[in-house]
Amino acid sequence: MPTKAVTDASFAADVLQSDKPVLVDFWAEWCGPCKMIGPSLEELSEELGDRVTIAKMDIMENTDVPGQIGVQSIPLMILFKDGKQVAQKLGAAPKSQLKGWLESVL
Repeated sequence: MPTKAVTDASFAADVLQSDKPVLVDFWAEWCGPCKMIGPSLEELSEELGDRVTIAKMDIMENTDVPGQIGVQSIPLMILFKDGKQVAQKLGAAPKSQLKGWLESVL
């Protein structure tokens, strides 16, 4: 399953009310490290799609939710379970590290 685009308007339904964990990648088009991890997140979405939804939120197009959550640096990945933040990872990392971290917090 490909990553899912999430907006300020869809955040509550897509993330907070989801029946399975959702990893939200907060990113921006101008962010080099964000672009570096994009393909890895797409692959992880395919590999772990039965256990977690991987979503992406462009912080330049959607400012409300990142502001409410306190996103100050990107790329920032936050895992939500049952509507609550349960883990976060700041910065780019190789796919193997991202996968290991995600599996450890699921």
